[in-house]
Amino acid sequence: MNPTQDTYRHRILKVQLHIQEHLDEDLSLERLARIAHFSPFHFHRIFSALVGESVHDYVRRLRLEAAAMLLKTTDRPITQIAFDSGYDTHESFTRAFRQMFGVSPSQFHAGQRPILSTASPIPQREERIMSTATTDDIRVCNVEPMRVAFVRHVGPYEEVGEAFQRFLEWVGRRGLFGPDTKVLGIGHDDPHITPADKLRFDCCVTVGEDFQPEAEVGVQTVGGGEYAVLTHRGPYEQLGECYRSLYGTWLPASGREPRHEPPFEVYHNSPRNTPPEDLLTDIYVPLEPR
Repeated sequence: MNPTQDTYRHRILKVQLHIQEHLDEDLSLERLARIAHFSPFHFHRIFSALVGESVHDYVRRLRLEAAAMLLKTTDRPITQIAFDSGYDTHESFTRAFRQMFGVSPSQFHAGQRPILSTASPIPQREERIMSTATTDDIRVCNVEPMRVAFVRHVGPYEEVGEAFQRFLEWVGRRGLFGPDTKVLGIGHDDPHITPADKLRFDCCVTVGEDFQPEAEVGVQTVGGGEYAVLTHRGPYEQLGECYRSLYGTWLPASGREPRHEPPFEVYHNSPRNTPPEDLLTDIYVPLEPR
């Protein structure tokens, strides 16, 4: 493990220690990112890659485990334990506790053994669909700023495809496609943290200086500066594994810091006429200057 890897893991460990010592306080993503000295855009991805759980799931699990210990060893009122565990109501605490332990807080306090095999509010780690891309495939390059037209989809990421298709049809009708046009996507939020109906995703295509915004189609600038780039060949469902490689393996070993901007993706072909195994996607993670 090189010094940079040590630094990353030390910063995440510092956050873990802060969480366990302040379970009854504000543990928002923004606050924890400040403690780790990472941008919120990248902190949750680094944390998830190194710890194996999202920040939200990690905090919730520790709070419920601490609550279970209080129920087992003290006579503190359940309502007070619920509030101290970060829950606004007795009902929400009871639901979460039952999901994790299989029994209610009062049953647990009375000595009923938890049924740990039933369920957990912490989603089980998904069966990973492995990508063939490796950290050896990651390269660092300078990206010139790109002017893009975009529409913002707000809602589950699973519905982005429909929004993208409608946008690309609009682009085609306007005659905006050219030989050098790039199709990009920007996911601003982590589905482990942000509610599904609040997730933001920008569907983008590069445009010239003469293009002007109209209706729901806006304009923004993407890129500018150095990026770590990983090219993935295969289904979009495998992109999560690529992000884990970038944030969990390559970045800590690289000696580089992520810049306070969201990563973006460039799509080289379309799922409409390309088999899933042949889809080509570049993932761009912005880096701070050396």
